[in-house]
Amino acid sequence: MPIRMFAALIAVAAASIIPAIAAAQESKPAAPQAIAVEPSKKGHIEAGGISYYYEIRGEGEPLLLLHGGLGSIDMFAPIMPALTEHRQVIGVDLQGHGRTPLGKRPITLEAIGADMGKIVSELGYDQVDVLGYSMGGGVALQMAAQAPEKVRRLVSASAPFAKNGFFPEMIPQQESVSAAMAEMMKDTPMFISYKAVAPDVSEFPRLLDAMGDLMRRDYDFSEAVAKLTMPVMLVYGDSDMIRPEHIVEFYQKLGGGLKDAGWMRENMSKNRLTILPDLTHYEAFASPVMVPAVLPFLDGKSNAPNWAEQMKQ
Repeated sequence: MPIRMFAALIAVAAASIIPAIAAAQESKPAAPQAIAVEPSKKGHIEAGGISYYYEIRGEGEPLLLLHGGLGSIDMFAPIMPALTEHRQVIGVDLQGHGRTPLGKRPITLEAIGADMGKIVSELGYDQVDVLGYSMGGGVALQMAAQAPEKVRRLVSASAPFAKNGFFPEMIPQQESVSAAMAEMMKDTPMFISYKAVAPDVSEFPRLLDAMGDLMRRDYDFSEAVAKLTMPVMLVYGDSDMIRPEHIVEFYQKLGGGLKDAGWMRENMSKNRLTILPDLTHYEAFASPVMVPAVLPFLDGKSNAPNWAEQMKQ
């Protein structure tokens, strides 16, 4: 199966599962590499007619972690120890992914975003920070736009705000995803990781159909972006599948990149843009540089040196 077609299968915000899964076990599928901190709480919680699987790890300020398409909580295994060292991480397997059944309704970012708001409340949190990657970034945007009071800070990684944010050659590849590809995917990391944890592996073709339906829809979430009241950080790899022009447009819609920040940061936007070097769409979520890039923002801190203060010393 051509490598470009594999890219299509993870497109809308789908990311290739971590190399550790790809290499997994030669004899049988298995869960990805162990995540250092075991869940203090896990289970299923219903929202929107979907029985979502969740896990809570670590201690500290709560951080809702949302994975990419055809992935699961486990795709964050490489960075989970660094996150849980500082935060209480609430991981959720999105509709039809990982340990969460597909259910009967279509997969839409809007509906899943609304579900996340309900799950946060049901778990007893008044407000959380949110880090969403790829498809999870789209879900996080919808959650924050629909229930801004529940999101303190938002990090959207490798996700566009509109379908035309992808490079043009990606769109027909995304739109070709369907159940017809299921058999050809049996040896791919996407299926291997799915088979390791899914409650009903026979649903995989239906998941591909549902994801194909999602990716064939046109969308522009500019109105949702305008509703974001909390600080937002956008994160991309420098070789992401999102067009650089679209990244800049997204940041400008948030009020960033419109003027010089000024000597005293007086014109500084509350929102941030991060470009991670030497990373593609299929690598950034597992990179060790992701956590130090986003944690200061999530903590409401800045590591920027102040020239005036330096001169006083």
